Amino acid sequence: MSLAYTIVYKAENVYDALVHEAYWQFAVIPEENDTQELIHWEFNNSLRAKHELSINGLGFKVVRIRLQKKFDSVAFEAKFDVTKKEVNPFDFILNLNVSDDYLTLQKISFRTQHEPFLKHTRFTTLPAKHESIYVFDESKHVFDNLKALNEWVYNKLFFKTGVTTVDTPLKEIIEKRHGVCQDFSHLFCAIARKNRIPTRYVSGYLHQGNGYFGDSQMHAWVEAFVPKVGWVGFDPTNNLLVGSNHIKVSHGKDYNDCSPLKGVVYTSGQNTTRYTVEVEASQQ
Repeated sequence: MSLAYTIVYKAENVYDALVHEAYWQFAVIPEENDTQELIHWEFNNSLRAKHELSINGLGFKVVRIRLQKKFDSVAFEAKFDVTKKEVNPFDFILNLNVSDDYLTLQKISFRTQHEPFLKHTRFTTLPAKHESIYVFDESKHVFDNLKALNEWVYNKLFFKTGVTTVDTPLKEIIEKRHGVCQDFSHLFCAIARKNRIPTRYVSGYLHQGNGYFGDSQMHAWVEAFVPKVGWVGFDPTNNLLVGSNHIKVSHGKDYNDCSPLKGVVYTSGQNTTRYTVEVEASQQ
């Protein structure tokens, strides 16, 4: 059985002074993979500027817009129809020899292959005083450690909107213990990478019909690499393994790689931006 999703993404920018020229890149298009198919999509803006579809440096589809006329406000709206297979996130067999997997993690060939997702970025670097905040138990399987970490981050932080921004440092998130899905995911990535696990930050959409935590914007979770299994999705904001309610858009080292909206705007004033996302689901 498959689930059908309709996703509506909206963004509105209002500027204090006239904008003379602007360039935007939107990373909001659901990817197509083994579990999800993009059936239809459309993208519109209030100024009727032309847009083009391209592939970014990480291999994901993005919409690019260039506007060369004066304006003081602009609104964007994208709509996507996606089908998603029902998946069992536990559908894999673990290696019975626990120590084998930790030996794999130490191999130079393995570390070279997964080097981008072992890097510590400014969003995923543990402060010196918190470097040992969570240490894996190597008598347990890598997957069991990751599952325990997922639960630990879920219990460590309290979901609260409006208390952090995209630039809030990890130290403040750890010590104040409040944040949104982006913060939960960065903390998971930082700890998993500290324990030598390749980990990807993922941006996408979440159907919240089952009472999951999330705000009115795009959702974030992680994918961690388990030797002899592959990439496994974890949602520390909800203490879940990623399943049929998660619609992936892209992945990267951190939020900066997956930011839904990037741009260069030529103006002398400040601006206000508002985003909303609606996800509706029905069975097929």
